[in-house]
Amino acid sequence: MSVFKPFKAYRPSPKYAKQVASKPYDVLNSREARIEAEGNEMSFLHVVKPEIDLPEDVDPYSQEVYLKGKTNFNDLITKGVFIQDATPMYYVYRLTMDGRTQTGLVGCCFFEEYFEGIIKKHELTRTAKENDRVNHVECLNANAEPVFFSYRGNDLINNLVAIEVGKDPLYNFLTDDGVRHELWSVENPDSLHSIETAFENVPYLYVADGHHRTAAAARIGKKRKDNNQQHCGSEEYNYFLAVLFPEDQLKIFDYNRVVKDLNGLSTSEFLRKLEDSFIVSKIEYNDIQPNVIREFSLYIDSSWYRLVAKDGCWDNNDPVGDLDVTILSQKVLDPILNIIDLRKDERIDFVGGIRGIKELERRVDSGEMKAAFALFAVTMEQLINIADAGEIMPPKTTWFEPKLRSGLFVHDLE
Repeated sequence: MSVFKPFKAYRPSPKYAKQVASKPYDVLNSREARIEAEGNEMSFLHVVKPEIDLPEDVDPYSQEVYLKGKTNFNDLITKGVFIQDATPMYYVYRLTMDGRTQTGLVGCCFFEEYFEGIIKKHELTRTAKENDRVNHVECLNANAEPVFFSYRGNDLINNLVAIEVGKDPLYNFLTDDGVRHELWSVENPDSLHSIETAFENVPYLYVADGHHRTAAAARIGKKRKDNNQQHCGSEEYNYFLAVLFPEDQLKIFDYNRVVKDLNGLSTSEFLRKLEDSFIVSKIEYNDIQPNVIREFSLYIDSSWYRLVAKDGCWDNNDPVGDLDVTILSQKVLDPILNIIDLRKDERIDFVGGIRGIKELERRVDSGEMKAAFALFAVTMEQLINIADAGEIMPPKTTWFEPKLRSGLFVHDLE
């Protein structure tokens, strides 16, 4: 059973929605966010990346930064850029990218379900990044950005959503990256009840994107519960902002790897070592992107090679051991290149598949990196199987597109 409830959103007045909507806090670094928000006082980056309004040498994790975000948000409310709905609602959020559409429901999830295993994760979190989100939410006293969850879809919820998207949307705009964003409010009491009841029959929710925000929300809910002697369970701090998408509408892009050196090997020595675990062949045509699982593409010395994993390189009985990223780590990165800790080793970097093959070539041709590995994308079914098994994916395995825009709805913890 999943608890999913409506809420009274703070959201931009429709005429300001496109100006307000920003990329998520973790997609841009501080320098990129300064450039992105330049000349746009309404950009929600002023709330989720408030260091952009302070000197460049400021510590982005300082209390000064979090307080600036709170001030900026309050200013947007005072100026009438943001309004708050008078009654609790759900919202339907539809994103369309390259002709593909995914439609999610916006509401609030119950923090206890994170600890109970009803909200399932597939990645580890870093304490420092968790603390950052805890401090941001605590200072703002609101969830400024939603987490991105998935669930096994069903016809009942699909039909309820279909009814709502037949109406005129509150927002409908196209962002510079070519993604269309549409938002509807669900206000009818019967519809609200039907959606809430429908999710009571959804056994699990899966974190797709936003592990640190989810962990931070759970910590805040527990802290406030423990500190409130009159806690009854209905307080708004028990819930946190989420967008829920059916798994069959989501697409995971490949998450590729680039390495700085070959651990002292020449290119020919490296290629020979690869032959222990892979069938290695030079790619003489333009079909560079891997087309199936257990197939990799390697770019080195201005040439592309196809690597096909040999039998025995994976474990069919282990959902993590069966992943291509695991094969690459266990057969190449660890034993040949001595790259063992993907989270800490500075000799490896990660490139989201949305950036394309040309970005891998650029990183290598520039001399910054020695070699690049293009991988076949993980599937939602693999993600769910790993989460259901209580296992954890290797770092930098999934890249979801399109990204949710921030600032279209905010959840006040009071």
